[in-house]
Amino acid sequence: MRGKVGELRFTKLQGLGNDFLIIPADAIEQLADAPALARAMCRRNYGAGADGIVFVAPPSTADADFSSRIFNSDGSEAEISGNGTRCAAAYLYYQGRWSKPEIRVGTAAGIKTGKLVARSGTRFDFEFDMGEPRLSSLELPMSLDHPLPKVVGHHLILGGEIFEVTCVSMGNPHCTLFINDLESVNIEEIGPLIEDHPAFPNRTNVEFARVVSREEIEVMFWERGVGRTLSSGTGSCGAAVAAMLNGFTDRTVKVVTGGGTLRIKWRDDNRVALTGAAEVIYEGLWLSDSDQ
Repeated sequence: MRGKVGELRFTKLQGLGNDFLIIPADAIEQLADAPALARAMCRRNYGAGADGIVFVAPPSTADADFSSRIFNSDGSEAEISGNGTRCAAAYLYYQGRWSKPEIRVGTAAGIKTGKLVARSGTRFDFEFDMGEPRLSSLELPMSLDHPLPKVVGHHLILGGEIFEVTCVSMGNPHCTLFINDLESVNIEEIGPLIEDHPAFPNRTNVEFARVVSREEIEVMFWERGVGRTLSSGTGSCGAAVAAMLNGFTDRTVKVVTGGGTLRIKWRDDNRVALTGAAEVIYEGLWLSDSDQ
């Protein structure tokens, strides 16, 4: 990954304000220092500043064009990031490493296939197949006394208060609360408490959603290992599927986030399509000899 000692090339991209540092690697398995590097580089005041790091490398399987690994700003590894994977794809097109209409990116949650639908300068719009949502408590995973085939309108007890939640996995866990007044929610207080709730053995991402219409929801995010973010790709998918499971919306919805709008479609083949933009911001060299 490094050129000269103490130098590491990276490119910063953002997907609706969810920002990532994209770093090329020779092999996706050679990332022993990645957690410490993510903690150092992602710091807003002392590092390059980002929600996470995405490493891209040659494919590790024959059915992918590239492989990737994603690390959150706290150093934990994420199974998948919808915005992060889209940013990685945009990076590969921007660098001229890929030019075909579709791209297959290997992640810890499987291979995600993206179709480039538009390009304008350093902005790239993709439709990504995010796979089938997993609905059972065992697949999330979620620790319950009695496993459920679907976790819809489940009562989650938190500090003596009951929260009604709907949970799905998009390759990573998501817990959605539907709120009539998003401005009244203390996300910084409730978000981490749900993230670390004993019901979620691997922690969880948390979405706070408001139903606007049958075709639109508004969502705010508390991301596992990151905190509050302007947007989340898999979080938008999770919240949209949760809205559909509750009968609040149709199977195609516009998800309005703090960083912009994503479009989610739960197709008839049970796969979720995510459409949104990613933009290259700048390129740089990480000069620090320390990854702490």
